[in-house]
Amino acid sequence: MDSLRILHIKELEESHLKPEIRRSKEEMDWILAEEYREIGSSGKMFDKEDCLSRELSQDDLSLEQFEYRQLAPDVVLTTYLLRNKTTNRHTLRSSIWKRIEARWQLYFHQGTVTGE
Repeated sequence: MDSLRILHIKELEESHLKPEIRRSKEEMDWILAEEYREIGSSGKMFDKEDCLSRELSQDDLSLEQFEYRQLAPDVVLTTYLLRNKTTNRHTLRSSIWKRIEARWQLYFHQGTVTGE
């Protein structure tokens, strides 16, 4: 696998966790694919419009144990542990990124609370 691609996808994954990006509807609109779907840690299903219209957490988050798997030439799966330093809550996360219109966009995301 191309290490530059892995680094780029990891940077994209980390970018949408930053408070300044999460506050920006324009930045989130750029990151999320039009067909974006999310299964939140609450178990609720969200689409792109839901994510753009709700206020996202501004907590201090860190991404650990990042893994990357190529599913197709323009599709990758990432998995990682997200530590919420504000609430001391940990979630296992998975994302599917697709290259759409010559750029990587977040197509699917899921978070599952862990007992860790």
